[in-house]
Amino acid sequence: MRQPKLATRRKVRYNSQTMSKTHRLVIIGAGAVAGAIARAIGDLPNATLVAASRRNREKGEAFAGQHGCQWYEDAEVMLQRERPDVAVIATPSGAHLDGVLLCARYKVHALCEKPLEISVDRCRRMIDAANQAGIHLGGIFPQRFGPSNQAAHAAISQGRFGKLAILSAWVPWWREDSYYGEGRWQGSMALDGGGALMNQSIHNLDLLQWFASAGIKDSDAMPVTEVFACTDKLGHDPKLIEVEDAVLAIFRFANGGLGQLLGTTAAWPGSLRRMLLAGRDGTIEIHEDTLLTYRFRDQKPEDEELCRQLGAKTAHAGGAGDPMAFDHRNHSLNIREFLAAMDEKRTPLIDGREAAKSVAIAEACYESARTGRPVKPTLR
Repeated sequence: MRQPKLATRRKVRYNSQTMSKTHRLVIIGAGAVAGAIARAIGDLPNATLVAASRRNREKGEAFAGQHGCQWYEDAEVMLQRERPDVAVIATPSGAHLDGVLLCARYKVHALCEKPLEISVDRCRRMIDAANQAGIHLGGIFPQRFGPSNQAAHAAISQGRFGKLAILSAWVPWWREDSYYGEGRWQGSMALDGGGALMNQSIHNLDLLQWFASAGIKDSDAMPVTEVFACTDKLGHDPKLIEVEDAVLAIFRFANGGLGQLLGTTAAWPGSLRRMLLAGRDGTIEIHEDTLLTYRFRDQKPEDEELCRQLGAKTAHAGGAGDPMAFDHRNHSLNIREFLAAMDEKRTPLIDGREAAKSVAIAEACYESARTGRPVKPTLR
């Protein structure tokens, strides 16, 4: 496909209804999740997907044709020629640093798929590069924008649990051997950085720390003060994967509460993610996007309507057995918030440091599993 000419200047367009800037977005790494990202961008009135990069010409051109954008083999050429406002980085996890360093060089705001990177050190380098370049760095954790999780976070912030005592998460998923097959980056330490914890359970790990942080005044502090974890390879050939396919972690939170996370890709056929939040004054249970329990001592009239709205049956399995079985609408809300932060010249709700917290906790879990001792997570 013929590449467009080098742009001489960036054009600024405005949405007629909101008078806000229409942001030009590109995707670095047009792989599996990029389709959901493209659909999420397409839902936004103030955003347009102009290009995507992928080294494979056939797949790259097919993606561009499907989503009405330009394909580039080289991400740097794409940034040079398109002069986008934002690059969404959807490469393998261990390549996110490269994408952010490229964005910093060309002064393009960067929004990274989960996890931010595969180590705290690499996250720190990304944050430093973004700060030095004067660009926004954000993370994609779409589960935070689901209405049930939003309701849970609001209840914690309002003190409705009393002292939040327990936060637990289950991610009982399944992945076929082919998911870790030859030629795939999943399951490798270099690009995946971890398995059932760093890849599949990172969303719920982020939710746990986000919920816990609602109960402490210093939003910049680590809400998890200690972890103890075990990991293993239990459902897949150890010769096939370098990472764990099962993890069990216990947390002590800064607010005094306790937590746990069970994550696996070895539970055939896979079932819905589950969250439990409880204290002496209330309990919330969430299965995927469905609010199953929302009970408080100070029950309010509006609680019943909230349960009616959010207690409907989940329409999808959220990736329990199929990595792509998820709805893109929360991605759209995540991207919309990032663009709003740019328009309002403020820090995104999920900036680089916030997105790095779950990586720090995961890294501490792996250290605990290796040493058999409790570990304190830190962003250093």
